[in-house]
Amino acid sequence: MPLLEVTQTRHLSASIRLTDTTATQVDQYATFIHASANDVVEQALAYVFSKDREFQEFLRTPEAQRVTPTLRVRRAAANEAAEPAVKKPVSAASSASQTPAVVAGSKA
Repeated sequence: MPLLEVTQTRHLSASIRLTDTTATQVDQYATFIHASANDVVEQALAYVFSKDREFQEFLRTPEAQRVTPTLRVRRAAANEAAEPAVKKPVSAASSASQTPAVVAGSKA
């Protein structure tokens, strides 16, 4: 059973660098759960963030509000609509039509 559940939501486009091994495993996991690589990266990060107790404590500090952004974010075009925030398991039939416009993103 897959550990990740894909949630449709509004995304930002951003560029990140991965090692060859990690990039291959992202693609393999995406194939395994019938989702996109973007969905794997998004859900894996959300999972780690939610499970890391020290990080959750850090988020409650003033320091967390003073971080310097380092992620290279591309702003979406004005005509790009937000996707509905609905949890939706991805099936093999529906994954072929899903192409989120995000390299690696965060929820807006």
